[in-house]
Amino acid sequence: MVGVAWYPEQWPEARWDADLALMQAAHVSFVRIGEFAWSTLEPREGVYQLDWLERAVRAAERHHIAVVLGTPTAAPPAWLTSAYPETLRTLRDGSRAKHGGRHQADNFNPRFRALAGALVERMAARFGGDPNVIGWQVDNEPGSDDFSAGTRTQFQDWLRHRYGTLDALNVRWTTAYWSQTYSDWKQIPFPETRDANPGLMLAWRQFLSDADRSYLRGQRDVIRAHAGPRQRITTNLWIDARAKTAETYSPDADAEDLYTLNADFDFASWDEYVGIGHFDPARMGLTHDVVRGLLHRDFWVMETQPGTVNWSDNNNSLDKGEVRALAWHAVGHGADAVAYWQWRSALNGQEQYHGVLVGADGTPVPVYDEVAQVAGEFARTAPALAGTSVAASVAVLNDYSSRWAIGWQRFARDFIPANALFDYYQPLHDLTHAVDVVAAGAPLDRYKLVVAPALDVLTPAAADNLAAYVRAGGSLVLGARTGLKDGDNGLWPERQPGPLAALLGARVAQWYALERPVPVAGSGRAGQASTWAERLDVLASDVEVLLRYGASNGWLDGQPAAVTRRVGKGRITYVGATLDPALTAALLRRLITESGVAPVLPGLPDGVDAGLREGGGHKVLILTNTAADPRRVTLPGPMRDLLDPGERRVVTLPRYGVAVLEADAK
Repeated sequence: MVGVAWYPEQWPEARWDADLALMQAAHVSFVRIGEFAWSTLEPREGVYQLDWLERAVRAAERHHIAVVLGTPTAAPPAWLTSAYPETLRTLRDGSRAKHGGRHQADNFNPRFRALAGALVERMAARFGGDPNVIGWQVDNEPGSDDFSAGTRTQFQDWLRHRYGTLDALNVRWTTAYWSQTYSDWKQIPFPETRDANPGLMLAWRQFLSDADRSYLRGQRDVIRAHAGPRQRITTNLWIDARAKTAETYSPDADAEDLYTLNADFDFASWDEYVGIGHFDPARMGLTHDVVRGLLHRDFWVMETQPGTVNWSDNNNSLDKGEVRALAWHAVGHGADAVAYWQWRSALNGQEQYHGVLVGADGTPVPVYDEVAQVAGEFARTAPALAGTSVAASVAVLNDYSSRWAIGWQRFARDFIPANALFDYYQPLHDLTHAVDVVAAGAPLDRYKLVVAPALDVLTPAAADNLAAYVRAGGSLVLGARTGLKDGDNGLWPERQPGPLAALLGARVAQWYALERPVPVAGSGRAGQASTWAERLDVLASDVEVLLRYGASNGWLDGQPAAVTRRVGKGRITYVGATLDPALTAALLRRLITESGVAPVLPGLPDGVDAGLREGGGHKVLILTNTAADPRRVTLPGPMRDLLDPGERRVVTLPRYGVAVLEADAK
């Protein structure tokens, strides 16, 4: 489906049908409405006005357009924040957030939750059984923190529930260091700076994730009480897919654990924005695959830019054809819907300049026709895509506790956890074209190869899961900085990889932040390590050394950089350095071959992304070309072209060209 964000409350009702007629002409399937309309839905406390929303739903229905209702709790009205100033977030410096933006409310404040819940109850009672409402979006791009006294008490109660006793907390956080030992739960502070106790810092982030989950679950429960399973419930995530540098990276970028935040929803959705520059298929593909792995099912793109945004330093437009390629690329990675933000320019407000499909005058802008093309193609191919999903035999592990822990203590300036994940994801996807990204504790039995980049925080449960996977015949690759910390962000008493060291038959003797690249070679491959290097000690006679360091700082010279060991029918491999892309790809190619992983499409040209969806006795192959020049792709056999009917064995794709091809499953 193709959708758009529509804000009928911002326009005269007499204009609604004209807008909806333009949507219908563009094959738009659904509108998302209501997400910022609290002041219109409840202009005064306890005075609810939902009739206009009912009329908007009915107007959309007349144009054969379904509705996703958003709960408007991300932007509370002025009467609420004026009457109840305690519902405004307390910032780290002790000041209050101000009215006039969004996310200024304290989601953990009981009064705010009660007021938000009362409005959601009214909306759910009115529209839970509405045949034209197909889904709900809870809040908008959730995730926040608060430093009020009330939140501190909640945090202390959460810690009491987790640790049981202060003695247990003091031991697990090593609070004897710098005399941090607590004798009363009320003494435990917020982590005021990034050099606070590591256990406190990790617990605070985990608390925020749990607290926001409870906030979102509260709204979901209210909706579910009135809505049947036909109405599916989600929330839309903000995830920044752009490349990070030491200058642009912040450990606060991964504000909350997305696996926790999404645990209670029917499906996951995210907001895909390119921002400055152009479509990066590898990074966008990684983020799609992260979102698909949150609930292990197809997802929606709830917002994407129709050409431009308004919040970058230079808000360039995507090229002609790029919006279409972006949409089909999402479907190839498991999206079942792509919605655009927004339909029409608001006459005022902070996002006046943002990209739209229809201008302030109510007439289409140039990208309208491209989105209409996408929507028409989606409608034609929907029967073939229904019930299909991406099936991967390779997985990459993504762990937010590890991302936070490394982010706070990078040790090497250029070691950025998101980049460490991407450094493995990109060659894996280039070599196989189908990669799942899942949590460290996820079931792994369906995968032939699992890679854990920088799994710094390795809990006993996660270690047991990984060890069982290897013993059952899986191939596990551990990246540098794996298994250094336990679940409390404390050092494991065993050397890295901590509880997996015995299984590996090797351990990390020492780690080094590199000042300059170090040569690395072995098994006919050569390259270099940069940023980070770990010297490995081999402890078992059956461990094979894959790579050794060349001349460096003396400590690394000639020492193992990567090792592997057979364990029954399985294999465990440890790569103790940040390797260059070619060497990483060469090492993974060997492991992929040994694991019996077959690529979706052998010989795929550079610049072409291949997404394979399977189900219902058939498969659909989606190709998108982001290379500057045309690409010729030889198919594995005859396939039916769903966009340009006919049988194809070879397709030629211009820049931003798309092919959608179907074949019966073998």
